[in-house]
Amino acid sequence: MQKRCDAAHTGVECGDVQPFDAQPKPLDDGSGDDDTGGPAGAAGGEGQGDDERLLAALLDGMEAGLVAFDGAGVVTHWNAEAARILGWTAADAIGRHGLAGWAARASDAAETEERLRRVMDSRGRQVHEFALLTKDGHRVLVRAQSAAVPGAGGRPAGVYCAFSAVHAQIDLERSLALSEALFADASWGVVLIDADLRPAVVNPRAAAMLKTGPDEVLGRPLGNLLTRGVEELENALQHVLAEGPPPATADLWVALSADPEGKRRCWRCGFVRLGSPLGEEPVPLGVGWLFIDITRQKTAETEGAQIRFRYQQLHRADRAAAESGTALEAAALHMDYALAGFADHVLLDVADDAERLVRVAATPAGEPGPSELSRDAADNGIPVGYSATHPAVQALERVGTVRTSCAATDPAQSAEASHMDAWAAARRWPPGTAHGLVTVLRSRGRTVGALTFLRGPGRRLFDRADAAYAEDVAARVAMALDLARLAGER
Repeated sequence: MQKRCDAAHTGVECGDVQPFDAQPKPLDDGSGDDDTGGPAGAAGGEGQGDDERLLAALLDGMEAGLVAFDGAGVVTHWNAEAARILGWTAADAIGRHGLAGWAARASDAAETEERLRRVMDSRGRQVHEFALLTKDGHRVLVRAQSAAVPGAGGRPAGVYCAFSAVHAQIDLERSLALSEALFADASWGVVLIDADLRPAVVNPRAAAMLKTGPDEVLGRPLGNLLTRGVEELENALQHVLAEGPPPATADLWVALSADPEGKRRCWRCGFVRLGSPLGEEPVPLGVGWLFIDITRQKTAETEGAQIRFRYQQLHRADRAAAESGTALEAAALHMDYALAGFADHVLLDVADDAERLVRVAATPAGEPGPSELSRDAADNGIPVGYSATHPAVQALERVGTVRTSCAATDPAQSAEASHMDAWAAARRWPPGTAHGLVTVLRSRGRTVGALTFLRGPGRRLFDRADAAYAEDVAARVAMALDLARLAGER
C-alpha cells in the first residue's frame, strides 16, 4: 500500500490510497485484521497495524474534510470532518464510485470528477471550488485542494481532495489578509506586545512614530523606547492581558527616547488581547497595540477649551466688576478672576507722574488668596525700586509685554531651588517664582502702570497665547485704574 502526506494551507492532509487494480478498502478500524482478513501481526507485523491506526487518527483529526479516490474513481477514504460538513458517514461514502447521485448532483458531479481526473495528470496541488450535496439534500459550496498520489513506479495511483466550506476558508483568508494589511499599509501604528511586555512585531508606521527601525524595537523594554508615558502604557497592557481590552480607546501622552527635544506627543491607543485558538481555555499570547498620533488635534482641543474658559472668566469678571463699590476693587476683581488656571501670583504697579512704579495690589506671597489693595500707595507709597533691566521697566519702555523665566526650574534639587529664589528676589517677586509675564497698562493714550503674572516651577513657560490673554486682562485693569484716578480714588 502506498502512503503519502502533503501539507496544505488548510491543514495537514494525509492520503492512503489503493493502486489502480486494488479493491477499495476503508481505513483500518482498529480491529487488528490485515488486508487478507487475518490478524495484523500475521501479515504486516504489529508496527503496520499501529501505522494504520495512527493514520486513521490523523485523518479524523484534520480540520479539513478529506476524500480520496483510487485510479478508478472509487472512494477509498472519508474522514470525520468530511462527515461533519456533508453528513455522509465513512460507511456511506467508502466504496462508492464517484460523487454523482449522493455527494453531488449529477449536473455538478461531471465537472467535479473531470477536474479531479485532470489533477492526476498534473504536478503539484490544484485549488478549485465546486458544489457538494449534504445527506439532507442541501448544496454546499466548498473550496478544495487536490493532488495526485503516486503509486508504484511513480504512476498516479489516485487523487486526494481536502476541502472546507467556502465561507470558513474565506474567513481564514480574510483574517490573513487583514493581518498582512495591518503590518504593511495601515495608517495606524501596530505593535504586537508579548506577555513580557516587549515588542514582538512592529509595522513600518509604528517604527516611524517610534523614530527607530522595525527590527531595532523587537525585544526591547518599553522603557527604552519612551521617557514619558511608559508607566501608563504598561499598566494598560497588563490590564488587557488580565481583564481584556478596555471598551474605548485611550489617549496617552508620551515622549520618545529617540527624540532629542523630548517633545510630548499624544497617541490615541486601542488594545486587543491575543489568545490562542488552539487551547481549551483562552491563553493570552500578548496584546495588539494600535495607535495614531493625535497631538495636533489634542493640542487644538486643549487650546480651544482654554480659550473658552479664559474668556468666560473675562465675562464673569466684567459682571462682578460692574457691581463693585470702587474702581480699584474692580481692578482687583479682574486680577483675581484672571489667575484661575493661568498663574500663581499677580502684581499691580501704577505709574506716578515721573513714571516710577508703585505697588498698589498683589496676591499674598504665602497661601493663595484674593488680591490685597493698598489704597493710598499711589499717593503716599514708595516706588518699588526696580532696576533698569527689570521686566516691568522694559515693558514700560517697549509699551508691550515681556516674558522671562529662570534657568533652574527643578525644585527637587536644593541648589537649583536656591538659585531660583535668588533670581526671584532680585526682581522683587515672591520666593518660588520661575516664570514671569509683565504687560503694560495703557488707557486713553497714556501709560498708567504694569501688570505682572507669575508662575511657579510646576507650570510651563508663558507663551504667546498667554501674553494675548494677559493683554486683554490688562486693558480692563487699565480702564479701572484710569476711572479710579478720575474719581479721585488714588
